[in-house]
Amino acid sequence: MPRVLILCTHNSARSQMAEALTRHAAQSLGLPLDVQSAGTEATTVKDGAKTVMAEIGLPLDQHHSKTLHDVPDAQNFDYVITVCDSAAESCPVYPNQTQRRHYPFVDPSGGSLERWRAVRDQMRPQFTAFVEALLSQQAAPPSYENAPAVDVP
Repeated sequence: MPRVLILCTHNSARSQMAEALTRHAAQSLGLPLDVQSAGTEATTVKDGAKTVMAEIGLPLDQHHSKTLHDVPDAQNFDYVITVCDSAAESCPVYPNQTQRRHYPFVDPSGGSLERWRAVRDQMRPQFTAFVEALLSQQAAPPSYENAPAVDVP
């Protein structure tokens, strides 16, 4: 079963949302996938993330913020996906067989629920495309640097 790690700075918002979206896409498409998320620092899962993910039936109530030290077998992932520039810069070195991807998304923290929803709605097709690529045994999308800007306050 392929293993995927989604990494962000605090594991409090984007990485938590991406973990849930990726896991859901894999389950919906029948792809066995071990999906984990972590941060370079641990804090708490933000209420905005919990609210907007619950709106689409993916509650984060059982999620908690964690670091790589909390992730089982943290050096053994097929894919490591960073969702913020800070995590991309401080991402640890992984063995050559680990494929790194960088899908940066705007930090919705401190914004309105509309901003949280906009980021969630940007993430959803990206992580669905990632899972679809794995399912079809094609290369996973290399990056998401051309994401449309989120204009919502």
